[in-house]
Amino acid sequence: MRLLMVEDEKRLAEVVAAGLAAEGYAVDLAHDGREGLSKARVGEYDAIILDLMLPGLNGYQVCAALRQEGFTVPILMLTAKDGEYDEAEGLDTGADDYLTKPFSFVVLQARIRAMLRRGRSAAPTVWRFGDLAVDPATRTCRRGAVRVELTVKEFAVLEYLASRAGEVVSKSEILHHVWDFAYDGDVNIVEVYISNLRRKLDAPFGKTSIATVRGAGYRLAADGG
Repeated sequence: MRLLMVEDEKRLAEVVAAGLAAEGYAVDLAHDGREGLSKARVGEYDAIILDLMLPGLNGYQVCAALRQEGFTVPILMLTAKDGEYDEAEGLDTGADDYLTKPFSFVVLQARIRAMLRRGRSAAPTVWRFGDLAVDPATRTCRRGAVRVELTVKEFAVLEYLASRAGEVVSKSEILHHVWDFAYDGDVNIVEVYISNLRRKLDAPFGKTSIATVRGAGYRLAADGG
């Protein structure tokens, strides 16, 4: 999943982003309200972590602007303020949840997972494609009764393909969603991870669930291949 964190305390933002990246999220950072609003408008984010007290535009203004423009991305408002009126105002402007600093990283993760589950309420808890099962909550996958061990980034690529099963997904879409804006390496890194997934998910089981569509991208078979 891809997240945007808008936080002017750069050290805090970097520490949280590093922790979330270790859990498999791609995280983009913005350090003021105007930059955050600009990135939110052009990025395809699964959730936004939005600080309340920001230079330029505050969190209330950023949240209200996104909601007025029709963006439905889940927003977790993060703030040093602590009071029921602050929380009420944040929720009234369109935030989905509210977390007061200082906070536990474990709680932050739980809040993000809860928002993502609500945002995917129409989707099944576990994606199933034939005998291939992908569980985004536990970040595990199985082929039949066999658990397939994947790295954090391998699972992130698989999760994105699973969310678009049956569709052709371009290399740039995968790169944009799974890696953050800071990545400036070889775009062929996507091919490496697709190869790894095929080696783990398909080859041992005689399957071909991830197809290459020449000149267009990749497609995860809706029936599991």
